[in-house]
Amino acid sequence: MCRTYRVGIIGLGTMGRRYISVIQQDPRWELVWLCDRDSVRLEWVQEQVPDAQISVDAESLFADTSLDVIGIFTLADVRPHLLQRAIESGKHVIAEKPLAATLDEEWQLLDYIEASDRLVTVNMFNRNAWYHRDIQNFIAQGEIGDLAILRISHQTPGLMPTEGQAPEGAPFHNCGMHYVDVARWYANSEYAYWHAQGVRMWNWPEPWWVTVHGYFTNDVVFAITQGFVYGHLAQAKTEHCGLETIGTLGIVRMSHDFRTVSIDYHGVNTTARNTGPYGGKKLDVLCANFAQSLDAGHPVSIPSPRDSVVASQISQDMLDSATKHNPPAVGNAEQMQHILEHRRELRNQIGEIHSSIII
Repeated sequence: MCRTYRVGIIGLGTMGRRYISVIQQDPRWELVWLCDRDSVRLEWVQEQVPDAQISVDAESLFADTSLDVIGIFTLADVRPHLLQRAIESGKHVIAEKPLAATLDEEWQLLDYIEASDRLVTVNMFNRNAWYHRDIQNFIAQGEIGDLAILRISHQTPGLMPTEGQAPEGAPFHNCGMHYVDVARWYANSEYAYWHAQGVRMWNWPEPWWVTVHGYFTNDVVFAITQGFVYGHLAQAKTEHCGLETIGTLGIVRMSHDFRTVSIDYHGVNTTARNTGPYGGKKLDVLCANFAQSLDAGHPVSIPSPRDSVVASQISQDMLDSATKHNPPAVGNAEQMQHILEHRRELRNQIGEIHSSIII
């Protein structure tokens, strides 16, 4: 019989509520504490999880010696203190990315994490995706020869300027770090060189679309394009999201629409097509694997804090590179306001914007 682990959650916004839903359905977890400074959120979770204790003070969770794990799903600017306190109190941690609002804080926090004996994972969700595991297994079988080129696109009508998570940074950092991580994971190497180009859509000071190309220390070439500029006012919302792995002998192509993933395998011995569910943020996989890691006493198929911090650093460096040469500005403030009004109307109509524009 596998052990049940007691967990408390700090931060009951969108991601915190998603974790609650997943944890409630997993018999490996007992949801004990729920914490947020927002009284409205606390009232909502008290109805959803009546058996859990609620608090506006995270110290209540740190003081509970019966807790095994704390989930930290706040914004990035308050995560470092909470994560350090969780470890100090002997808790294991599941956290959202980035681990802090500044890179200096992230590296300092990483040193603290790696010097501790606690298990910590960060929700770099692509590493929990069945489709990436399948593609990497195909490559490992030699079906495409030597991996030579990685092409990644993640373009959606996502968060606009002035919306959302300011401490997490502009899109290529907040969202693009996931795809910086994917390329590094596939290449199994470190970034060696890149050139970055941005566009300041709607004349906003920061680039809201960035494309970067370069190569790794093992000579695998990459191109990553990320932007929340993809048809905000299109009559039918769409996206351009996927991965192409090009080898010396064959290729694999993957695309998704946030509902279904399609993979085309063109190997030396196998030609096939596979489809399956996208699976959102894969929180069920992350939580299940974290429970297995606690059983084993060491990480088992969970994203590491170091992978998250490296991706945060590189994505910010790429964004800075795209920004410093005064990238082109296209569009105007009136267009941006029109889009913001449209998005507010969508929220009012359907409660949550189409899944393809959620980070």
